[in-house]
Amino acid sequence: MLIYIYPKCSTCKKALKFLEENKIDFISRNIKEEPPTVKELEEYLKISKKDIKKFFNTSGILYRELGLKDKLNTMEYEEILKLLASDGMLVKRP
Repeated sequence: MLIYIYPKCSTCKKALKFLEENKIDFISRNIKEEPPTVKELEEYLKISKKDIKKFFNTSGILYRELGLKDKLNTMEYEEILKLLASDGMLVKRP
């Protein structure tokens, strides 16, 4: 299992602790240093069957600074994918 984390995130720390305590094998990837690629995001979206907007970290500073709450409704799908892949701090985690 691959899990994206931000090392300073308390929710990420809890998720890692849970996985370790339950002896679940995983690989962690720092989402800020190595965000998911467009191709990876497409795969995750296909598997999850969720709307792409659900993949955004809506409580994040960058999301608010960019005014994405309103902008996402006017953006094309491909443009949203590229935006998500451009900065891991935009992606919901863990």
